[in-house]
Amino acid sequence: MLMERILSRENLLTALKRVEQNKGSHGIDGMSVKSLRRHLYENWDSLREALRTGDYEPFPVRRVEIPKPSGGVRLLGIPTVIDRFIQQAIAQVLT
Repeated sequence: MLMERILSRENLLTALKRVEQNKGSHGIDGMSVKSLRRHLYENWDSLREALRTGDYEPFPVRRVEIPKPSGGVRLLGIPTVIDRFIQQAIAQVLT
């Protein structure tokens, strides 16, 4: 089953390492990449269950305006680090 491959220990560890390597800014929840590993350790059972049952809902993205070289701005959406972790785990299995 696809979800079991996504939630496999090997896949999740790879996803966690990639998110940690990419660093990046926090989402709307304010959680830093440095806090992700501890958060997953403390909350993994409930997160895994929500993913398995289809009850997980991603957080809204944080909107940031990025100036364009030609003037004006473009909007950038920054997901939470938890959502980035889940997206990475899914992308690794799908590609």
